[in-house]
Amino acid sequence: MLQRQSALFLPTLRDDPADAEAVSHRLLVRAGLIRQVGAGLWTYLPAGWKVHERVVGIVRQEMDEIGGQEMSMPVLTPAELWKRSGRYETFDVLMKVRDSSDREFVLAATHEETITFHARELRSYRDLPKILYHFQTKERDEPRPRGGLLRVREFVMKDAYSFDRDDEGLDVSFHAHKSAYERIFERCELDAVGVQAESGMMGGSESIDYLAPSGSGQNTLVTCERGDYAADLEIARGIPRAPELPEPLGEPAAVETPGVTTCDDLARFLGIDLAATSKAMPVVTGGEVVLALVRGDDRLDEAKLASVLGAPARPAQTDEIREAFGAEPGSLGPVGFRGRIVLDETMREGQFVTGANRTGFHLRAVEHGRDFHAEIADIRLAREGDACPRCGGALRFQTAIEVGHIFKLGTFYSVPLDALYLDEHSVERPIVMGSYGIGPGRVLAALVEQRHDERGIVWPPPIAPYGVHVLALAGGSDEIGDLAASLAQELAAAGHDVLLDDRDARPGEKFADADLLGCPSRVTVGRKTLDDDAVDVRLRTDSADTRVPRSSVIDWAGQD
Repeated sequence: MLQRQSALFLPTLRDDPADAEAVSHRLLVRAGLIRQVGAGLWTYLPAGWKVHERVVGIVRQEMDEIGGQEMSMPVLTPAELWKRSGRYETFDVLMKVRDSSDREFVLAATHEETITFHARELRSYRDLPKILYHFQTKERDEPRPRGGLLRVREFVMKDAYSFDRDDEGLDVSFHAHKSAYERIFERCELDAVGVQAESGMMGGSESIDYLAPSGSGQNTLVTCERGDYAADLEIARGIPRAPELPEPLGEPAAVETPGVTTCDDLARFLGIDLAATSKAMPVVTGGEVVLALVRGDDRLDEAKLASVLGAPARPAQTDEIREAFGAEPGSLGPVGFRGRIVLDETMREGQFVTGANRTGFHLRAVEHGRDFHAEIADIRLAREGDACPRCGGALRFQTAIEVGHIFKLGTFYSVPLDALYLDEHSVERPIVMGSYGIGPGRVLAALVEQRHDERGIVWPPPIAPYGVHVLALAGGSDEIGDLAASLAQELAAAGHDVLLDDRDARPGEKFADADLLGCPSRVTVGRKTLDDDAVDVRLRTDSADTRVPRSSVIDWAGQD
């Protein structure tokens, strides 16, 4: 295919957008690939959409390879389906609308409910297994969209769903998708790491998050310096340093701490290690106040706590705290509290300083098992430098972009939505499901984050908007323009996707735009071509041109 740049809608910019921080945001806008319509709302311009659809093509091929069947489901879905699954009230970024008859609908953020509705027609064990997928627009009421394509309100996602008889079948489907995702990222030449992650609002028992290390992103990839551990920060487990605990006491001892309401203040006031204090985090879930406790030098991991509680939780309000503890925030602790307590595993043993549930007082030497009882769980947020739980090496943190996520849903949706099948003994059983998402736009943005230089984007050949960029430095010469057009046509006939810069523009502008757009190969036809019948060629990854005969360009462009 040959595209003349003079006819292409490719509005490049010399300067970065004023509000752009992420590299991908800056370069995709400057290269004329995307434009913002509103907060979190983006248009893919023609060259940008070509890249997007190249990613889509790779994903589609790999999904078909494992037996996926493509379909299309609507964005507008009945609210009743979401109410039956329980996510209508708990999915906090759900777009809810009413029609002219005041009927409730949801602009789908994902399609588990809709696909489970269709799965009710899988009536027999003979109908299983199945893999169904589609590419569809998703809508999310994102309160703080930012980063260009990294955090948006509307986007296209490939979501696939597997349907099996039992957990063993789900394991097979899950592994097939895991392998397919690894091939997808390899073919896109994207560095992405599959890590264990929280299932969150999707539900289910297990999930793998695919994180692409980058300069920007919402996720944090946690890895061991020795290479034997990787996880998303939300689920990562690190081993912190041992605390320096005060001398043990036979029972808790009250100490007056006027005006001391933080762990840092408490450690300074008592002259003790911050790690020897206890941070009380009261939350509310299902109308119940729950006390979460972590060390004073740690932060609570809300995702881990929600997993322990089996439901999302919100911070308790001041009036709820007073009623539950009989004290003001800043003086809270487990001794005497009659509600549910979740204690971080780092506080399983030892004596810590906690709030006394009496405003202005704390307790020394509070010990789990002797002075209070609690559920023990890993609820702390891992920190860079923690010891690896597998080998003891130091944990490292990298900013990353989530480009895909796969989930074992089990019967989370099939039970409430009545997606049941009859087994070979005519016994009715719920279908066991999996969900597998990947965002082509996120893949595109992550590639720009990983593959760029000071001049612009460096697209990998499989998803570049054009494989060869031919620059005609005609300077008003029809002969040079004709030579460039002829060469571009020959390249197109040889199977290359070619962009011909035939604009009436200065050479510097053409070179700058070519580097910014980042096509893998560049061919420059200029006045010297009239003398030696040769052209300058350069890969986007190179720093200098090579002069080759015009007759050799097809062979050069065909090299790997």
